[in-house]
Amino acid sequence: MSIWRNIFCVITSPKYGWEVINESNIPIGQVLRHAYLPLLCVLALSCFVPMFYDRTISFSTSLMNGIILFSSFFISYYIIIYLLGGFYPELVKTEGSTARLNDYILYNLIFLVLLMIFSKLLPSDFTPVLFLMVYLPWMAYRGTDHLFVKKEKVVKFVVISSLLLLGLPFALREILGLFTI
Repeated sequence: MSIWRNIFCVITSPKYGWEVINESNIPIGQVLRHAYLPLLCVLALSCFVPMFYDRTISFSTSLMNGIILFSSFFISYYIIIYLLGGFYPELVKTEGSTARLNDYILYNLIFLVLLMIFSKLLPSDFTPVLFLMVYLPWMAYRGTDHLFVKKEKVVKFVVISSLLLLGLPFALREILGLFTI
């Protein structure tokens, strides 16, 4: 199985995609090295695209935006693992359940990174691509079977994980943006 096929499946059909991810057993380190980190690099590079259609944006501004976006998504992955593991300790009791939680977080963040890349490529501040972020809670909900979340905890888990997945990268981006000139 291919990592990119897993990403495509989980985005186009989350229920089927999480089943495919479950069956593929691709190690999380491989997904990090071959999909997430390269996508973060593409996201950082996509910050330079607005320079082509907006002459007021400088190279240094684009570089800082790229570093901030890369850092915010990179750090978010680890913070979300820590927080969800703290809120739901039953999801990190065994090595297999920890791997499933890492998959869950990573594939959802990959979706967000792809959305951010597409939004950076369009010449508008307010892009309809960002409206696709409301699709993330649906992906998260369909992934609860992958994590074996108890039925009575599904709604709370989806709300908490969706808020963390959607909010933390953007909160970190704003915080890191405070340190720029």
